[in-house]
Amino acid sequence: LEQPPVDTLSLFPIGRCHWICSIIQTGVPSLLPDSTMGKDATRAEWDNPMQFVLACVSYAVGLGNVWRFPYLCQMHGGGGFLIPYLLMLVLLGVPLFYMELAIGQKMRLGSIGAWRAINPYLGGVGLASVVTSMYLCLYYNVINAWSFWYLFHSFQSVLPWAECPVNSNLTGPVEECERATPTQYFFYRETLDISGSIEENGGIHMGQALCLLLAWMIVYLFIVKGVKSTGKVVYFTATFPYLVLIIYLIRGVTLHGAINGVKYMFTPKMEQLANPTTWINAATQIFFSLGLGFGSLIAFASYNQYNNNFEKQAIVVSTVNSSTSIFASIVTFSIYGFKATFNYESCLERVRLLLLNTFDLAEDTISLENVNHWIAELNRTHTEQFASLGGRLETCDLEAELDTAVEGTGLAFIVYSEAIKNMPVSQLWSVLYFIMLLLLGMGSMLGNVIAVITPLSDLKFISVLSYPVGLVCLFCLLLGLGFTTRSGNYWFTMFNDYGATFSLLFIVLIEVITVCYIYGIKRFEKDVEDMLGHRLNCYWKIMLAGVSPILLIALFIFYIVNYIQGGTPTYQAWNKELGKSVVTEYPPYAQAFIGLLLASSVCCIPLTALYTYCKKRNLASGKRERTVSTVSL
Repeated sequence: LEQPPVDTLSLFPIGRCHWICSIIQTGVPSLLPDSTMGKDATRAEWDNPMQFVLACVSYAVGLGNVWRFPYLCQMHGGGGFLIPYLLMLVLLGVPLFYMELAIGQKMRLGSIGAWRAINPYLGGVGLASVVTSMYLCLYYNVINAWSFWYLFHSFQSVLPWAECPVNSNLTGPVEECERATPTQYFFYRETLDISGSIEENGGIHMGQALCLLLAWMIVYLFIVKGVKSTGKVVYFTATFPYLVLIIYLIRGVTLHGAINGVKYMFTPKMEQLANPTTWINAATQIFFSLGLGFGSLIAFASYNQYNNNFEKQAIVVSTVNSSTSIFASIVTFSIYGFKATFNYESCLERVRLLLLNTFDLAEDTISLENVNHWIAELNRTHTEQFASLGGRLETCDLEAELDTAVEGTGLAFIVYSEAIKNMPVSQLWSVLYFIMLLLLGMGSMLGNVIAVITPLSDLKFISVLSYPVGLVCLFCLLLGLGFTTRSGNYWFTMFNDYGATFSLLFIVLIEVITVCYIYGIKRFEKDVEDMLGHRLNCYWKIMLAGVSPILLIALFIFYIVNYIQGGTPTYQAWNKELGKSVVTEYPPYAQAFIGLLLASSVCCIPLTALYTYCKKRNLASGKRERTVSTVSL
């Protein structure tokens, strides 16, 4: 498609310098390195704007909307958490999302080329994004492998996590399962075959390895033809999860006790607003939920038409993403309320039977509704006999069940599975749920891989390869097999906790400072006007030039202080003797690896700038030598 002409030299302050230097050195003017800046007529494009929007929705709406946002609501005051969350969406999320889309659409390059075009010294910003996205690719697809594993095991007459397996002597259930729960046993022993610590190594879990291979094969097929294939896939990956969520909502709100969970979610605890951690977690959730800093948004936008209205799309995608988080939380809390009510009533039933048997009462004397009344009455009238019950008398508390905070894989693969097993036709709900998880995970994986493929394909040294997509997928698969070993889940947790957070905060902080104060907000405004036909309004300028950088600096400082004050990093190690996870410190070599994860991507920025400086200095020295040689002749 024909693009409107772009005055490259007027848009970029370094353009004149590069152009003049190229004439001096070669006698032929050239554009910035590897950049066509809006003039690349051969670059693939989305078939229509809707494909781009769906790709962004499929990427942004991921597993975090289903399991992390509900956990944060539960931890930070239920409905009261929505106040800082929505405020951070307006102050931080939408402006930064807008900025990355504008950069990608203007440059029509991946993250490395785009930032190098703005300033040669900033190529490391894009490289840092690629490294961070690569880390995410390595472990994120493991979650899809787990989803495949659960999906395949859902086609059974009795779900394998519904009850404990029989031991080898056929005398009773496996002891580890009895000490834990059937859902915990299936996840930690059958799915992961987890070791007791990160220091206990073991072989590859072949079932998980095959599921991981299948996951990467599907990702490869989805993106093998670039946006031409990805654009078709996102119609399904972006929309089908909503269909499943609607079905689950209808089923969830009709479950016994679901209203308890929904009430718990929307009952605000306003005192949590005085807790700084609440505001920090709200900002962090917005930041990572939208996928800022990975380079995916820049890559997606680089395939847009030059005059595409990315401003409206940024608002739409950000709104859809946050609305999905709230919608998914209603579904989650309805199911969570069902689970909590089921456990609470099961506890009351055990207490009821204990009282009936101990005090030889008629069967219909005690019901679930009056158990607490009979506990008080029997304690008053039969004090000695009641005291003999000792530790056998359980304390049943619905509020305590709802207060039990679970996040991450625990919510997705343990709590949900426990709720599903108690539903009628549990196999159907299990299949639907894990298909939804797969599509959410696959949609995010498309963005992660494209964030790596696009900038690498823009570079000359990899564009000559015949199968860059296949090579990247194969590389990630081979390294990802390490997560399928017995200690692999602990390394998975390490990558999840430390592989992206620190680096993304730093990357986006450098991005917004670069755009507003190095490149210049006025030049950025002129670029936007060139693409959209109108200038930035006051909201975008105030947020990008003032509010967003301040919030990012606060987040960055908070993360560093929190990491230092946290002491030795710890992880949850599975103890099969206790049937639960226990907090364990990482060994020294694991702590060193954490330091490497934190520093490796961030170091790309100063090292690339240093390399560019040395390269320019060498070129300048060579030019002076040639000049002196010419004069001497």
